[in-house]
Amino acid sequence: MTESVAPRTKRAMTAATTARLMAAARDAFATQGFANVAAEALTAELGLTRGALYHHFGGKEGLFAAVVRALEDDIAAQLTALWDAAPNPAAGLAAVCEGWLDLACDSGLQRILFRDAPAVLGPRASALDGEASRAALTAAIAAVPNPGDEPRDDEALARLLDAALGDLALWIAASDDPPATRARAGRALDRLLAGLDLVPRPPAKIPGIP
Repeated sequence: MTESVAPRTKRAMTAATTARLMAAARDAFATQGFANVAAEALTAELGLTRGALYHHFGGKEGLFAAVVRALEDDIAAQLTALWDAAPNPAAGLAAVCEGWLDLACDSGLQRILFRDAPAVLGPRASALDGEASRAALTAAIAAVPNPGDEPRDDEALARLLDAALGDLALWIAASDDPPATRARAGRALDRLLAGLDLVPRPPAKIPGIP
């Protein structure tokens, strides 16, 4: 029995240590920025050695990448909730896109995801969940009825929309006035979705009936 309990205890201790490091790092990276966070200070504050950081994450960059992945998972859950709460697929797609732009106004996310991640992780920053986000957008667009007579390339539209949303988020995050830039981005997004026939069209008027 001792042999079976010991591994479980060790796993629990490992999970607790990684969770503490992740929580502290997320706060530190959001408030101080990656470059200003000292690994020694971070671990010392938690009563851990620097070796614990390297053992679990391979170093500060590995810890940062883990924080980014966790944030992406949190964001995915939030956007999924917006989709699920929408009355129809078109409204759900619009809500998800608007929700993503709203997240770009969060100062902590701005620093971690939109400023530091591209500089620290390079191409890995977009590769962490790029394919997953495009696949989700493709599925969302596919659920929106096609009002036209011609076939619609949902994957191509998803890639176009994904690129636009990413650039708009970076624009908001780098702005001196994020709320004002967010408003401008929202208006542009409305026009883009309408131009792509991804928002509900008003019902056609019947001649002679106002």
